[in-house]
Amino acid sequence: MLCPLLPIAIMATLQFKDAEPPVARKTAHKTTLHGETVIDNYHWLRNKKSKAVIDYLEAENAYTDSVMKGSQPLEDELYDEMLGRIKQTDLSVPYPYRGYTYYTRTQESKQYPIQCRKKIGQSTEEVLLDVNELAKGQKFMSVGAFAISPNGKMLAYTTDNTGFRQYRLHVKDLETGKLLPDTAERVDDAGWAEDGRTIFYITEDPVTKRSDTIWRKKLGGKAESFYHEKDALYNVGLDTSLDHKYIFFGSGSTDNNELWFIPADQPNAKRKLIEKRQGKLKYSVEHRNGTFYIHTNKDAKDYRVMTATPTAPGQKNWKPLIPAIPSGRITGVSVFNDFMMIGKRENGLPGIEIYDFKTKKRKAIPPDEKVYSMGGNVNREFDTKVFRYSYSSPLTPSSVYEIDVNTMKRKLLKRVEVLGGFNPKLYVTERVWASAPDGARIPIGLVSKKTDEEGPRPLLLGGYGSYGASASFGFSSNDISLLDRGFVIATAQIRGGSDMGEAWYESGKLMHKRNTFSDFAACADHLVYEGYTTRNKLAIVGGSAGGLLIGATLNMRPDLCRAAVLHVPFVDVINTMLDETLPLTVGEFLEWGNPKKKDEYLYMRSYSPYENIRSTSYPMILVKTSLNDSQVMYWEPAKYVARMREVAYPEMLLFKVNMAAGHGGSSGRYDRLREVAFDHAFLLTALK
Repeated sequence: MLCPLLPIAIMATLQFKDAEPPVARKTAHKTTLHGETVIDNYHWLRNKKSKAVIDYLEAENAYTDSVMKGSQPLEDELYDEMLGRIKQTDLSVPYPYRGYTYYTRTQESKQYPIQCRKKIGQSTEEVLLDVNELAKGQKFMSVGAFAISPNGKMLAYTTDNTGFRQYRLHVKDLETGKLLPDTAERVDDAGWAEDGRTIFYITEDPVTKRSDTIWRKKLGGKAESFYHEKDALYNVGLDTSLDHKYIFFGSGSTDNNELWFIPADQPNAKRKLIEKRQGKLKYSVEHRNGTFYIHTNKDAKDYRVMTATPTAPGQKNWKPLIPAIPSGRITGVSVFNDFMMIGKRENGLPGIEIYDFKTKKRKAIPPDEKVYSMGGNVNREFDTKVFRYSYSSPLTPSSVYEIDVNTMKRKLLKRVEVLGGFNPKLYVTERVWASAPDGARIPIGLVSKKTDEEGPRPLLLGGYGSYGASASFGFSSNDISLLDRGFVIATAQIRGGSDMGEAWYESGKLMHKRNTFSDFAACADHLVYEGYTTRNKLAIVGGSAGGLLIGATLNMRPDLCRAAVLHVPFVDVINTMLDETLPLTVGEFLEWGNPKKKDEYLYMRSYSPYENIRSTSYPMILVKTSLNDSQVMYWEPAKYVARMREVAYPEMLLFKVNMAAGHGGSSGRYDRLREVAFDHAFLLTALK
């Protein structure tokens, strides 16, 4: 017997007809480029220190609150439902690392996690970092880097208390519990040499936030520049091999990268180049028993695995080991003493293979469902016979398995508990394919609740389609509140991601970017034509570059749906890509193009959401941003909303600004849950 669906919204209404939205003042700002003069009336909103700007943002928040007032009971109901599914006091799977097991735990009523460890074989807990304590007196708190020294005596970590992703380095003596005076600002990552006293860390440019300098510092001593990257297209990084033999340093762009290394026990050694940056060559390196294992696109667009030695690491000495996957992609490798984990993606879905160094055979870990996510979990021990991986799906809560690499028998270590009687048998997933205008077949993953009720249902379609990021089909207990009210939730694997390989990515970037938007519209049309939903029951959602997706698609097809949600949307493409002082701009010329080049400007101009808002009807739109966002500045969505109000005729337009957060929204878990409840309330009332 199938279960009846809950009513979509109980007495919830949007009061937009009874309130007047704010009107942003117009102050002409002219930009002339390639013979075209563009007037931007809302350029003034970039001044974050202006009282007029803050007043306008606060007015938008007040308007949104007044419109959503009628849905407050529903929002509270949703929050209680979602909170009721969470085991608030919980523990992550402890993982072994150099004589300790490390884990994270949460406590009921506390917003943030607590990082802990125990000595292997002992029961006494040592609290390494209680983020709740760090967050006291702060509106925002995020921990970035978290690096334990090889001797287990020191902890290097970074904190951001604004949301601008501007992190400060701290070093804690774990024997005394005291913080050392060794600090640094604008730190993006950190790692240790084997002596337990030398730390390498990365800092960013104070204006562009580009990771540009690697520092070497002996505790108590003065930091010295280890490497500075001058090219604005490149960012630096660091990593340590799993066997603790080498520290790798690198500099990379969208197109290529280069790596150097030093022995991990010789922090003062001179770095040695593996292969210089060139053309489209990209590679990463692992080490085992005197051999480098190189994951690379050399003569293989979708990557293969090659080998070399630390004494002769250059490309001319690379030897093939694992060939490219036909009609698939090798996404990465992790090298252990006896085996290698190979991450892959085939037919748009992820997978894991285990390569046995002794037998030279590969064995795949089979997935349990047709729509799912899987990938490596925390594996910090080099000499091991087991491998841990994460698995989830829209029906299976996040799970951690441990598999014996010899027998391939697996053991479930933990599955996140969903309280409130969640039964996966009441829901169903499926995968369908839409046809793009140029004939490309676009996969779509769907989840819904089984029901006897027939006919189209409300449907939420999401997508991203940029930077080569592939879609994920994991579990969200929050989605149950929509599914139980009859929603179908769909995710489109559009071009611009690398779901179907590198060519899939390349055909959705630069001068092919419009394919991303037409793919998404084709997915929406397919779901309507096949009877899953109707235009009046369809909502679309995307965040960041996914917000660009939604904004561009709405301009091209304002009739596509009933409602749209844009989270921290990248919508002011031309102006942002013209400003090389902004974070990300220069490095992303290789993703979007450089508007200083006429042909690229004209192409970007054809889809940039801000400039292409039309004087026509639009659906209900919710736009969300954060004042301290460092990736998509708050003024992009602010300008977009102001111009939408001026030019177009949206059925409703709401703009909600988190005045104390960054790109990912609120940092506390209960605050984030409130944000989700608000979004769900909007969708449920818009599509009721």
